[in-house]
Amino acid sequence: MKATQLNAVKREKAGKGASRAHRRSGHIPAVIYGDKQEPVMITLEEKVLTAEMNKSGLWTRQFEIIVDGKHHHVLCQDIQKHPVSSRPMHADFLRISKNAELTLDIPLRFENEAIAPGIKLGGLLNVVHRTLEAKCTPDNIPEAFVIDLSKAEMGDSITAFSIEMPKGVKLTAEEDFTVATIVSAQMSETAEETAAATASAADASTEKKA
Repeated sequence: MKATQLNAVKREKAGKGASRAHRRSGHIPAVIYGDKQEPVMITLEEKVLTAEMNKSGLWTRQFEIIVDGKHHHVLCQDIQKHPVSSRPMHADFLRISKNAELTLDIPLRFENEAIAPGIKLGGLLNVVHRTLEAKCTPDNIPEAFVIDLSKAEMGDSITAFSIEMPKGVKLTAEEDFTVATIVSAQMSETAEETAAATASAADASTEKKA
């Protein structure tokens, strides 16, 4: 997978005051760390970082961040956002070496939902897990695990071990488990009501103890 190149500027000062000044000028403070090297404090243009955030596969996409002519091969580990505006406030990038074994949360992507027999009969896709933890090398990072629903019938369950793994990718789970099901609308409503009732009971218990 080809890495996306980003240009960054090294920053010398840390702290809230310096970070606020960078953000006022349209730049987001960030840090590159890992691979047994010293951390590097940088800034990225906010519009560039926001554009990458709006693309799919942010957490599995590889980046080549260029700082003072030096290339850092990284994965995005975290982006802190403003609680109201969702504007990026700070980003963390993890260095990766070519042969490193990585443990990542890979998103699930469901395809052909509209033609699934069970959904055509009025069923609903009930997603239990939206990511699966897997191990792989940087050369084998998948953007997503693709699940084809074209033959999914009412009542079918899709399990983790039934998903075809790309070459060089292995799930960390030792036991199989359900990631999604095709359920009737009535069953879905019942499940939601049960979950709501359980949450209400837990809240009532907490208030009583308080």
